[in-house]
Amino acid sequence: MFDPAINRRVFGNWHHLLAFGFGSGLAKYAPGTFGTLVAIPIFLAIGHLPAWLYAVTVLAAFALGVWICDTVSRDLGVHDHGGIVFDEFVGFWITMFLAPMTVTSVALGFALFRLFDIWKPGPIGWCDRHLEGGFGIMFDDVAAGVVACAALHALLWALGTAA
Repeated sequence: MFDPAINRRVFGNWHHLLAFGFGSGLAKYAPGTFGTLVAIPIFLAIGHLPAWLYAVTVLAAFALGVWICDTVSRDLGVHDHGGIVFDEFVGFWITMFLAPMTVTSVALGFALFRLFDIWKPGPIGWCDRHLEGGFGIMFDDVAAGVVACAALHALLWALGTAA
């Protein structure tokens, strides 16, 4: 799926490098999962921000992602190329909004986000099928992140480990 020409583009252009999750999107199998794994240490760095600043940071990342993903997908001539994983970054960060910074919550958040991002139930799947361009690439992961965030908080509450 990935060829040397893509590798050169990814590591030769900052738009591509971000869209491909610092190279994690070049994984031969499950690039979205690898992209989400790379999002974890970034979450650990920004997760200590006050909630309002965390939200602003994630909103800014979403706006940047719309532009980056649109630019890179047009440059590659492929809508939502499998290696574009910046959307997974933002989706995971949405999943983790207001969650405690524990191994349990990060692991559950990771699993729930990947579940909803892969499964794409209901409105998530609709977004994936009907929204186009950089906004479309980003928004189905935003939707998966919102659903995963709600599920994560419900699960943490049920386990008695909510923040």
